[in-house]
Amino acid sequence: MAFIVFEGGDGAGKSTQCRSLAHRLRRRGYPVRLTREPGGTPLGESLRRLLKSRPNISTLSELLLFEAARSQLVEKVIRPALAAEETVVCDRFTASSVAYQGYGRGLDLGLIDQLNRYATGGMSPDLTVWLDLPVEVGLARKGGSDGDIFDRASPEFHQKVRAGYAALAELNPVKWLVLDATRPSRELARSIWTKVQPLLQ
Repeated sequence: MAFIVFEGGDGAGKSTQCRSLAHRLRRRGYPVRLTREPGGTPLGESLRRLLKSRPNISTLSELLLFEAARSQLVEKVIRPALAAEETVVCDRFTASSVAYQGYGRGLDLGLIDQLNRYATGGMSPDLTVWLDLPVEVGLARKGGSDGDIFDRASPEFHQKVRAGYAALAELNPVKWLVLDATRPSRELARSIWTKVQPLLQ
């Protein structure tokens, strides 16, 4: 079993690679729990809709709502799945709050780290896959068509988010896999599988 998280900016292909990895694991007989942040629970999905559609939420409130969704997901989904020896594949986790609310919104990184630890009980992924993509490419892929307030944020905001991910990856080279998300999807999936296999032994 392993806890694997996918991170990246808008349009990087996280959801596609999450599904691809989960499918590959299941084909090989590994029990898998595929989930996402915010979401994965009834509370989390409600907060997801709220967070992505309401532009008038204050920055601190935004962070606290993400942490509430995260706490519920860890308690109700991730910990039970790992206890049942399932491999958990999660679309976003604590690094998203550092990148988006910390680097992007400008909230105190120490506060975010403390809240992340409280919300997760100190849990951290065995592997974080960062699908790195130039901001202009990611925004062009998304097109801003789904009404997501993060998609509609300025390019400068997304540049700060990318810088946040780069800083985290530099601090955690052993547990982070950094991939160029402009590469073909199948190539990315093979690189991810090569990194994941040793974690399953």
